[in-house]
Amino acid sequence: MTLVQATADGAAKPETQAAADERIVQACWSCQGPVVSGEPFCPSCKAVQAPGQADHFQRLGVARGFEVDTAALEKAYFQLQRQLHPDRFATRTTREKTLSQQQATSLNDAYETLKDPLKRSVYLAHLMGLDVLKEGCNALNDPVILMEAMEMREALADAETAEEVGDLTRRAQGDIADCEAELADAFHGTDLDRIGTLITRLKYLRKLADETRFRRAQMRGRA
Repeated sequence: MTLVQATADGAAKPETQAAADERIVQACWSCQGPVVSGEPFCPSCKAVQAPGQADHFQRLGVARGFEVDTAALEKAYFQLQRQLHPDRFATRTTREKTLSQQQATSLNDAYETLKDPLKRSVYLAHLMGLDVLKEGCNALNDPVILMEAMEMREALADAETAEEVGDLTRRAQGDIADCEAELADAFHGTDLDRIGTLITRLKYLRKLADETRFRRAQMRGRA
């Protein structure tokens, strides 16, 4: 089931039933009216609110999941960004200025996370209770992923022309697309080990793709 919530300017914002059920109603700091935690404005007095405990998906009004409609995500982001930009609160009280800045920061963080498949997958896994790619835990110990990375780096080292490196870039990009498709399927289930493995693979595939592009740029620079 899809719910629709209205923002301060009356625009509709879709939200999943599961996400809505997790929201907490609190009192508006200005008029004491009811406000769903994470909503940017009070529906009664339109006062800007604190960011609250809404997750990134709730904040941008998109269904929680790996598969995201990027066009809808971008539209929601820019709409909220216009409403919450600190310049719109330049003549307001100190509290409202502070809250608008906090809202804008939370909104930017949500957008930067959800628009990137790797960041989105890490964040979604975290919401499911799985922390992957943690700071200080960057050692690659999966033998299959390790072998794949070693083979790609060996092929990159042996490549003698920009065209050969370009072929490796396209191969890496294809592998990334396949891995993202597998992640989308994995997030429909509950196999956290599989999700963690695929996220780790996606991280290293993207790193390898970056290395091939850097190598190709170097070759072209020497030509």
